[in-house]
Formats: sequence, C-alpha cells, structure tokens
Amino acid sequence: MSATVLNMFRVQDLRNKILFTIMMILLYRVGAYIPAPGIDIDAIQLLKQSTNETGGALAFLRLFSGGALTQFAVFALGIMPYITASIIMQILGVVIPRVEQWQEMGAVGQRKITQVTRYLTVAIALLQSTAFAFLFHNGGGGFGTSTNGTRLDLLPNFTAPRVALVVLVLTAGTALLMWMGELITTKGIGNGMSILIFASVVSSLPNQGALVRADAGNAGLIGVILLFIVLLVAIVFVEQGQRRIPVQFAKRVVGRKQYGGQSTYIPLKVNQSGVIPIIFASSVLYLPQLLSSVLPSDDDPAHNTWGESIQNWISHNLVRSDSPFYLFFFGLLIVGFAYFYTAITFDPFKQADTIRKQGGFIPGIRPGIQTERYLGHILNRITLAGALFVAAIALVPTFILAKVLDQGNVGQISFGGISILIAVGVALETMKQIDSQLMMRNYEGFLK
Repeated sequence: MSATVLNMFRVQDLRNKILFTIMMILLYRVGAYIPAPGIDIDAIQLLKQSTNETGGALAFLRLFSGGALTQFAVFALGIMPYITASIIMQILGVVIPRVEQWQEMGAVGQRKITQVTRYLTVAIALLQSTAFAFLFHNGGGGFGTSTNGTRLDLLPNFTAPRVALVVLVLTAGTALLMWMGELITTKGIGNGMSILIFASVVSSLPNQGALVRADAGNAGLIGVILLFIVLLVAIVFVEQGQRRIPVQFAKRVVGRKQYGGQSTYIPLKVNQSGVIPIIFASSVLYLPQLLSSVLPSDDDPAHNTWGESIQNWISHNLVRSDSPFYLFFFGLLIVGFAYFYTAITFDPFKQADTIRKQGGFIPGIRPGIQTERYLGHILNRITLAGALFVAAIALVPTFILAKVLDQGNVGQISFGGISILIAVGVALETMKQIDSQLMMRNYEGFLK
C-alpha cells in the first residue's frame, strides 16, 4: 500500500492531477463556511446549540452540502441541483425524442446535453435558494427551531432586495461548484461531481462521531464504528457484485478472413442504480417539508390552525428519521425508484437488438424477443436484491442509532449507511482511475 502511494507521486502527470483535485476540495470546504449575506450569525450559533435540528430529508441535504446548509453558507445548496438536473435529463431522454437523439450522437450530443443540464441546474438552484430564503426567515417545518421551541429568524431583514441578494449568492455558489466539478473531471482525478460529494460526506463524519460519543459514550462510539466496518465490507462486496450474462458471436468468413467466434459477457451490477433511488426518495420527502413552511400557523398553542396541524404531522412523520412511518415510506420509495431508474438506464429491447445486429446470441436463448425477455427477467431479479440492499443500508443504521442516541440528536446524525455507500462508491471509482494511470506506466495499483 505504501509503495503504491509513493508511485502515485512519482508520476508527474498523476501527481499534478491529485494535487489539483486536493486544491479544489480545499476551496470547496472554505466556501462551505462563508455565510451568505444578511444571515444572522448569532441565530446560527443558537441553532447549532439546539438539539432539535431537523432530520429526515433535510438531514440528507445537509449531508450533500457538507454542513454548508447548517452554516447557511455560499455553498449551502451544494451540488444537489446539478444532480437533480442530470437525473431529469436522463428521464427526458426516454420521453423526448430530441434528447434521445442527443444521447445517441456521441460527443456532439453529449455537449448539448451538458449545456442544457447547466441551464437546468441554475433554474433549479434559483427555485431552491428562494425556498431556503423563506425557510431561513420563518424556520418553516421546524428547520430553524431553537432548544426552547421558538422559531429563529435567520434572515431578519426580509426585504425584496435582501432576498434577491441571498438567492443570487446561493445560485452563484451552485454554479461555481458545478464549474469546479467540471474542472476536477478534466484536469484532476476522478469524476468531479462525485469527488465533491465525497468531500461533503467525509467532512461531516468527525462532528457526528462526536455527537455519538457525547450521547452514548466511548462504548457506543466503538459499537457504531464496528457497525460501519461491517457495512463497509458489505457495501464493497455488493458494489463489486455482477451477474455476467455470456454472449457468443457466430463465425463469419469474408473472403479469406474469419470474423467473430469470440465470447464475451454483459455485466449487470447487483446495485445497478447506485445511490440515485435515495436521492429521488429524499426529494419526494423534502417536498412536503418545503410546502409546510408556507402554511398559516400561530405560535400560540391556544390558536392552533389547520396549517399548524399539518406542520406537526409532517414534523413527526416525515422529518423525524426514527419515525416508523418515515422508515416504511422512505424504504418503499427507495425500492420503487430503484426499479424506475434501472428501467431508464438499461433497456432490454435495445440490448437484445444490438446483440442480434452484431451476430451474437446468449447460449440457449434465441435472438430477438426471447433474448429481451431473458434479460428483463434477470434484470428484475437482481434489481430486487439491489433495491432491498440499498433500502437496508439507508434505514437499518438509522434505526439502530435511534435506539443508541438521545431522541433529540437522531436528526443530526446524517451519515448512516448512506454516507458509507456514497463514500465507498466514489472511492472505488477513483481508485480504478488511479490504477489505470499507474498500470499504463507499469506500476502496481491499489486494486490487485
């Protein structure tokens, strides 16, 4: 291992890429602590001291922003608008013929998709930053609630120019992050957006480990660490798992030359959709929390309004990550979105048609409709296993932490199995890229 690390820095090109990536990560972390203009710093400090910090989907957004959302910093939105825009473009490729044509045009089409994705990212960031400006002001959905239950006004000067300034800064922060991610992809190592997400996830681990230690002591912290080591091994095992479907190509004689006759396989990952179902499910859970912030409410319990009743139901069932309804509904959404996203990214009909046109066949299966049915059957079976695994990774650690920690602090623990799943996936892909660079120069890589 130490020899491989030294080899990474012996190669000048690889060394420059790694150092550039580290520099971009450091700039990102600096921006995660610069507060947006107009935010009440004292109110932020009171919110940090509170034990009633919102969990659920907002905890997931805090995870992806690396804590910048809690700081209400320039990078408070994180890279989530770009991820949402990319997912939307993939879905549009199924329903809009023009986008599907772009996907099949190679590099030229990819440039057009990237350009549209950028514009869509800015539009989503404008909407989200406007929504967060209202949340900062009135603490909607329990987002800005202090220890004694009173709502904190994090944006006291709530005027049109001030709100416009906050929206502009947060949107510009997302655009800057998008540009930094693309720079890492072209000049650094690994996928830039994934690297920024990885930095966000890892940066939150020390602080949340301290929360576990404060509530459960050293024994509880050791137990949680052991739990995540087990999760780490399980995630690596499943992420590397594949169902390899053999494909045989028929021999063809053209003139004096013989073509085909070789064997290959179609690799179908067990977790075909990755962490995307969790992002989809969290977006669905986040929408009611966002809408509840604009419902009428009264701070006086004697004048409880219908809006406040809805807010209380959402706070107890969709915000608290230890709520039975939250666990069941979140898990159901993850499984459903896993099937949905897998159906978008892998089309058995197109795959069967490609095999037929290339003169190939699956041993024992006729080309055409039977190959399509066979691929669809195999895909449904492994998608169920992958979806249940992702749901278990997202929910089981949360349930265990709810039993270990104080109830008020459960919402603050956002790393769980989701963080490990994201970190492991990004780390494996980045290590594969580093390995390919080392092996090109006859060096031994990490993954032997």
